[in-house]
Amino acid sequence: MSLDTNQNGLPVSSPDDVDERKFVVALARGLDMLRAFRSGDTLLGNRDFVERTGLPKATVNRLAYTLTTLGYLRFDEAAGKYALDTGVLSLGFSLLAGADTLELARPHMRTLARDIGAAVSLGCRDGLDMIYLETIRSETALTLGLAPGSRLSMRTSSMGRAYLAVLDEAEREALFDALAGEGAERVKAARRAIEDYARDGCCYSFREWHEDVNAIAAPLRDVRNGRWLVLSSSGPASSMDERFFCETIGPKLKALAVHLA
Repeated sequence: MSLDTNQNGLPVSSPDDVDERKFVVALARGLDMLRAFRSGDTLLGNRDFVERTGLPKATVNRLAYTLTTLGYLRFDEAAGKYALDTGVLSLGFSLLAGADTLELARPHMRTLARDIGAAVSLGCRDGLDMIYLETIRSETALTLGLAPGSRLSMRTSSMGRAYLAVLDEAEREALFDALAGEGAERVKAARRAIEDYARDGCCYSFREWHEDVNAIAAPLRDVRNGRWLVLSSSGPASSMDERFFCETIGPKLKALAVHLA
């Protein structure tokens, strides 16, 4: 069976290396519906689900009804659209409550944010994006910082580039193939970030994710859960230039990543 993916890079049918006898396509599609919500989304209609998942309208209708019945979606009668409901929230809390690395990281992230006067975040991969698990803003300065659950582009964010940099070649090339249709120049920039990581041990995004945001990231291995996490720090480019991120924040961020690994 071929690997069909949606805009999040998630399979809408079982890939070749998955045992189809065990793979439940209906469950995968239901989860894909929940993943269609992005940072800032509050309500999505059937047309939104169709566009973001690639699923037929009839399938979307049935899945939306099922997820609403189970408490994962809530239908807003006035708007005629769906919102995430408390079932999703409870799953998220369960994940974060069991994340030992996150619990360990928080006080150190808080100390670093205060020390450098910039936001410090921890994230992981979700499809073709990176998702924030936690963000600690500086208490001593006005800093940027997205809330937990926010998504970042894997191509333009320092966090995504750091994740790509530590993958083995086969995994990385598979992801680059999936990202190829989303802007050749951005993918080229993400490839160049691999050289940054080989040289400096971290990756950068200077005014690329946003015109007034500079950011730096360093990966760390979450051994217990068998995955890569990424620490990042970001701040306004107008007051925190590239040299500050490279020479001041970079060494501290890498030291923290080593400490947490």
